[in-house]
Amino acid sequence: MNLNELDYQVVEGSRRDHEVVIYALSTCGFCKRAISFLKDKDYAFRYIHLDQIPLETKNEIKQVLRERFKENPAFPFAVIDDSQHLIGFIQPDWEKTLGL
Repeated sequence: MNLNELDYQVVEGSRRDHEVVIYALSTCGFCKRAISFLKDKDYAFRYIHLDQIPLETKNEIKQVLRERFKENPAFPFAVIDDSQHLIGFIQPDWEKTLGL
């Protein structure tokens, strides 16, 4: 599966220091906080709610993330510059990784 072919929601922002992709659940409070955090910082990013796509596709995405980053995905799962990742939303970690 090519993750770049998924139907992401795109959020425009003036900050483009890093390419940020968020894998989230629509009902997850931490996911909502992560998305709000990026919007508040005026970060450009894209995201997808995995609970709103077919289960088979969701499982394929989780498998790709697991193989690529050697960690079991938990949400939110952020991929930064296609090389780093963050699991969960701990604001100081996000600020440090994104250079904020």
